[in-house]
Amino acid sequence: MEVQLVTDIQKYSIHDGEGIRTTIFFKGCPLSCIWCHNPETQEYGQQFMWNQEKCAGCGECAAACPSGAVSMDGHRPVTDENKCGICHTCEEYCLQNAREFAGREYTVEELAAEAVKDQPFYEQSHGGVTLSGGEVLARDMDFVERLMLELTKRGIRVNVDTCGYIPWKNIERIIPYTDTFLYDIKLMDSRLHQEMTGVGNEEILENLIRLSKSKAAIWIRIPVVGGVNDTDRNMEETLEFLSSHAISPKWIHLLPYHNTGSGKYPRLGQKYQGRDLTTPKGSRMQELLDMCLARGYQAGIGG
Repeated sequence: MEVQLVTDIQKYSIHDGEGIRTTIFFKGCPLSCIWCHNPETQEYGQQFMWNQEKCAGCGECAAACPSGAVSMDGHRPVTDENKCGICHTCEEYCLQNAREFAGREYTVEELAAEAVKDQPFYEQSHGGVTLSGGEVLARDMDFVERLMLELTKRGIRVNVDTCGYIPWKNIERIIPYTDTFLYDIKLMDSRLHQEMTGVGNEEILENLIRLSKSKAAIWIRIPVVGGVNDTDRNMEETLEFLSSHAISPKWIHLLPYHNTGSGKYPRLGQKYQGRDLTTPKGSRMQELLDMCLARGYQAGIGG
């Protein structure tokens, strides 16, 4: 039975499209944004996460591990991920919930069953399901299409949140099942885009042009990071790009940077690269918003 890795199923989400939604976060992303607040979704495979602050150093995880992957260094458990079979035994024996594995396997049927539980809320609010990540369109497209078809058959509207850095054929394939695309534009300077996300932006922008020509409904989402892309120049170039290619998004959402995901990095054994990034002041966000409104776009902060 075919499965895909999902890191979270977030119920009663109000920031991933219209109405009340269930957002499904798939694991794996072709970008590595230095400000990413869901770093556990970047890698395509399951990952071990350890919360040092919760750990009591009791040693139950080491005693229970059937593969000998966990040992104790004093009161500190040490995990050899080369030996780890991801059997979840240590997770089950941890009384403090300090150990977990990012990514759980789901079938299409299991995800659809979770989504349909809140269908009355979708119907009352014009909401639905949002497929996010990571990057859902970088996963097995047979799986993604079957899931979207299953949700559509049940009368559930489906949004797709995408970074745009995927083959066009993947996007084109699911246009018939997609109510709205939530499309990220991070930076117009491709060199800086490469520096901040690990890839250039040429394919992202080209896919957006093609998506717009398909007449799909699009919401543009711009993560606004202080000192990176909160400049007049970047916003002007973004708006000019949209205008020059006759791209008419239903909404432009400006998303102020936050570092709420920084605590996940040490749990993954990683260092957070965005420590010098800042959240733009409210007045600056308003200035950028006014630039969008002046061009005639429907826009807002957050969402």
